[in-house]
Amino acid sequence: MAKRKPTLTDLSASAVALAEFAAQILVATAKLGLKKKSLPDFPLDQTERARVADLPGLSATLKKKLQPKTGTITGTITVADTASILMAVAEALRVVESPQGMDLMLIAMKLTDCLQAQVVPVASAKSPAKRLAKKSKPTNTVYQFKITLVDAKPAIWRRIQVTDCTLNQLHEHIQTAMGWTNSHLHQFKIQGQRYADPELLDEEDFESLDSTQIYLSQIVPPTGQRCAFKYEYDFGDGWEHEVLFEGSPPVNPQAKYPLCLEGERACPPEDCGGVWGYGDLLEAIRNPQHPDHHNMREWLGSKFDPEEFDAKKATREMKKGLPDW
Repeated sequence: MAKRKPTLTDLSASAVALAEFAAQILVATAKLGLKKKSLPDFPLDQTERARVADLPGLSATLKKKLQPKTGTITGTITVADTASILMAVAEALRVVESPQGMDLMLIAMKLTDCLQAQVVPVASAKSPAKRLAKKSKPTNTVYQFKITLVDAKPAIWRRIQVTDCTLNQLHEHIQTAMGWTNSHLHQFKIQGQRYADPELLDEEDFESLDSTQIYLSQIVPPTGQRCAFKYEYDFGDGWEHEVLFEGSPPVNPQAKYPLCLEGERACPPEDCGGVWGYGDLLEAIRNPQHPDHHNMREWLGSKFDPEEFDAKKATREMKKGLPDW
């Protein structure tokens, strides 16, 4: 796929994505024994190497490697070095202004391509997908989760109980318990690993596994120890949820799972600009003197109450499930 030239509006979001990718690569290099693997074809030319050598986030050792007094750097830069350089570039992109930002983005794209070529094939050969694929049937276990919308103040959360199911089915439970409409893409992030539906999310991200084939019993600790992972919905608005595994209560033979036990506050409306946009929206509708008060009220409709939540209604929606796309 041909790469387009990055625009200024890409820089901030790209910096976060690049830093996350670099961090994943650094972890992977340690696990796969690639930290000291040298790169015979380091992708940056002399000018680009001098550019990144001036970045404040780079170690003195790497600065020396990038600006040797004699000879060339061929064979001296390792995979881990390259990931560290990419991390420094990502940090610089957070504060740099154009046109320097464009130059750094092009450098970042070269480094990313290099790391994908060096690490992803090895990681795929040792992919946890092979380990996870050994277990493909649900258990009879019940799992309890608390789902909290990250950065929402006051907190918006739900506590649910579900039987063992795939991550994709957990996605449906979260959508219906929270009150979302499944109108956008989603993914899970668990211990540095991404899980998504391959039919909906066709990305070349590092180690993205099929969420339709992975069960909760393969993810949560078998000891029942509490743990947390991330669920992201709508990559534009960026609704990020913390999914806290609270344990496995005994199966209630009288209960019909899934269940929403409790929660607080209404789900934000779709496409309102994420947590921060929702905060601005609430400020507008609560203040009759706000210049956007009338427009926001008209857009939301008179029935929207940010404090409203009904656990029984949420349970009914969970049992109903999502309509097929």
